[in-house]
Amino acid sequence: MKQLLLLGVLGLPAFAQWAPFEMIWNVEGSTAADVSFLLDAPAGRAGFVAARNGHLYTGDGKRLRLWGVNFSFAASFPPKELAPAVAAHLARFGVNCVRIHHHDWRSPRGLIDSAYSDSRHLHAGNLDRLDFLVAELKKRGIYVDLNLNVARAFQEADGVKDASETGYAKALTLFDPRMIELQREFATAYLTHRNPYTGNEYRNEPAVALVEILNENSLIESWVRGRLRGQGFDPKTADRTWGDIPASYERDLTALWKAWAKTDLPRLDPKDFASASAERFRKEAEFYMHLEEKFYREFQAFLKQDLGVKAPVVGTSVHGGGLPPYPILRSTAQMDVVDAHTYWQHPRYVDDPVTRRRGFEIANTPQVDQPGRGALAALARAAVAGKPFIVSEVNEPYPNEYGAELIPLLAAYGGLQDWDGLFWYSFEHSSAENWKPRPPGHFDIRQDAVKMSQLAASAVIFQRGGFRAGRTTLVRNYTPEQVAESLRLKSTEQPWFTPGLNPAIAAMAAVRVGRFDDKRGAVPRARPEEAVRSGTGELMWRKGLLTGGSKGVAMVVGRMGGVKASAGRMDVESETGFGAVLLVELDADSLLLTAGGRTANEGMKWNQARTSTPETGTAPMLIEPFKAVVTLRGFKRGARLSYVALDGAGRPMGTPRVAEESGGRWKLFLDAAAPWYRVELR
Repeated sequence: MKQLLLLGVLGLPAFAQWAPFEMIWNVEGSTAADVSFLLDAPAGRAGFVAARNGHLYTGDGKRLRLWGVNFSFAASFPPKELAPAVAAHLARFGVNCVRIHHHDWRSPRGLIDSAYSDSRHLHAGNLDRLDFLVAELKKRGIYVDLNLNVARAFQEADGVKDASETGYAKALTLFDPRMIELQREFATAYLTHRNPYTGNEYRNEPAVALVEILNENSLIESWVRGRLRGQGFDPKTADRTWGDIPASYERDLTALWKAWAKTDLPRLDPKDFASASAERFRKEAEFYMHLEEKFYREFQAFLKQDLGVKAPVVGTSVHGGGLPPYPILRSTAQMDVVDAHTYWQHPRYVDDPVTRRRGFEIANTPQVDQPGRGALAALARAAVAGKPFIVSEVNEPYPNEYGAELIPLLAAYGGLQDWDGLFWYSFEHSSAENWKPRPPGHFDIRQDAVKMSQLAASAVIFQRGGFRAGRTTLVRNYTPEQVAESLRLKSTEQPWFTPGLNPAIAAMAAVRVGRFDDKRGAVPRARPEEAVRSGTGELMWRKGLLTGGSKGVAMVVGRMGGVKASAGRMDVESETGFGAVLLVELDADSLLLTAGGRTANEGMKWNQARTSTPETGTAPMLIEPFKAVVTLRGFKRGARLSYVALDGAGRPMGTPRVAEESGGRWKLFLDAAAPWYRVELR
C-alpha cells in the first residue's frame, strides 16, 4: 500500500486506471447531449444587442446572457469548408458568443498582413475566412465579440518611434498620439469592412454583440507594476507583453504629467509609494486615471458617433487579482459594459537554468476551500451598479487537478450575481484543420472532456437562469481617496481591497460598486460564517464543498469522496475524492448528467510536490473514471428512468441501463469511463 501511494505521488503509474476519452467535434446532426435549443438563430434576428438598465438585451427586449468561448490567433480563421462544422459544434454545447481575440497579430496567425513592412494592411485571405466563420456562427445563433487591440506589434513603417522596443505597446496605446491614430485607423478598416457572406459592415452587424477597445491594458497597472520607468527591454529575450516602456515614451509621459500637474515634480516610482504623502500619491494616481478616462471617452465617441457602431462597447478588463480594481473601473465604467478577467492559479513560467527548457509552476489547490479568495471574489469585485457585467476571460488552467470545479461554480454564482456573460479562455488557439488529439496548452478546453461536458450542462444553468439572482444587491461606495489609496493597500487585502469586507460576501448576495466619488464611503458588513448560504437559499458553500439545487438544476462540487452530499433532487455518494456532478433538465422527459474529476495526458508525470509536470505526456487525454451512486427523487412513483453514458461526440455508448427504484428514489450507478450521461424518463 505504501509503495502504491508513493508511486502515485511521484506520478509514475498514477493514471494506469484512467481511460482515454477524445472529444469529437466534427460530427453531423444532433446528439444526445445537444443543447443548441438554447440558441435563438440567427444571431441578431430581432435587432442589435443593447445595454440598458444594467443588463444586455436583444433587439426585441429579451434578456441576453452570453455563454461564450475565446478563439485566439488562427482559431478565428478556419478553412471555409470546416467553418460550418465549427459553428455546429459550438452550438451543440450551448455557446452563443465567440470572442474573436488575439487576431491582430501578423499573418499567418493574424489579420495584419505581414507582406507589408507596416501593420496597417489587413490580410485579405484571413479576413475572408473570418467573414465566413462569422456568417456560419450567425446562422446558428452565435454572436461575436470583436477585439480591436490585443497584441498588435507596431512597426517603424507605421511612423511609430522606437517600434522595435515597444512590444505590444501596453500603456502606450492609451496616451501616444500616433498609436491612438493607428488604432482608430484599424477600427475604421475593420468595422466598416462589409462581410460579403452576411451583407453587413461589422459596425452595422446585429450578430456583433460587443466591441472591445483594449485587452488587459492600463496605465494605472503599468505604474504600480513599475513598467513606466523608461528602462526598456531587450526585444529578443524579454516579455513583449509586460515589458517596461522605452525611454522616449517615458519622457513623453513625464511631459504630460508636468503639464497636467502644473509643476516640475518627478513621477513617483513604486519604491517611493510608501513614503509619499497622501496628497502627493493621490495627485499622480489622478493623473493616470485622467488619461485613461480621456482615452476611453474619446475612443467610444469615435466608435459610436464617427463610425456609427451599433454594438455595446467595452473599454478594457479589470485583470490581475493582486491589483485593486477601482482605479481602472473608474475609467472603464464610462463604457456601455464592464468586463473582468481572472485565472485561478495562472501558471508561473520558469526557465530551467541547465536545460533552458521552459516549465511552469502552480499551487495546484482547489478554490472551493476558499470561498472568499477564488475566481468568484476576483470577478464579483468588479461589477458596477447600472452596467452590464461580463467576464470575457476566465479559466482554471490545465493541468490543475481541481479544474472540474470552475465552470459549474461560476455558472451557479454568475446566476446569483446576475451577470451578463461568461467567456471561457480559451476554446482553441489553432485553426480547425489542426483540431486533432494532442496535449493541450494551459488554456484550451476543446480537448478537456470534463470541462467540455460541463460547458454544455452549465450553458443550460446560466442561460436559463437556473439559479436565481440575489433578492438584494449589496452596493459598495468609495471616496476618491479610497480609490487612489487602494493602490497602496497590503496584498493581504486582495482581491477586494476593501478593509472590513467579508471576503465571502459574493457567495451570499449580488454585489456591485455604486460610486467612486462618494463623500464618506459605505461598505456592507456581513459576519463571516463557516457555511455560506446564498440569500436565495439555493446555494450552500461549506469549506471544500459547494451544493446547489433549484427547479431543474442540481450540483455537487468539490471534496465529495466518502460523504453523502445532497442538492435539489439529487444525492451523491462518491468514491472519487474530488470532482463535480451536475444534473440539468433538458425537457420534461430528459436530463443531462455530468460527473467529472481529473484529466491528464498519457504518460504525464507530476513532480513530487505536484506543482508542475516535467513530463507533459502525449495524446490521448485521459479521464479519471468517476465512480459514484447518484440518487434522484421528485419523479412520479413508478416512473422508469434509464441512463446511458455518452461518447466524445455526445452519442450513446452501449445499451441504456434502468435505474433502481425504491420508495420514490432512483439509483444510478456511475462507473463508465465517460464524463456525461443522458437520463430519460418514461
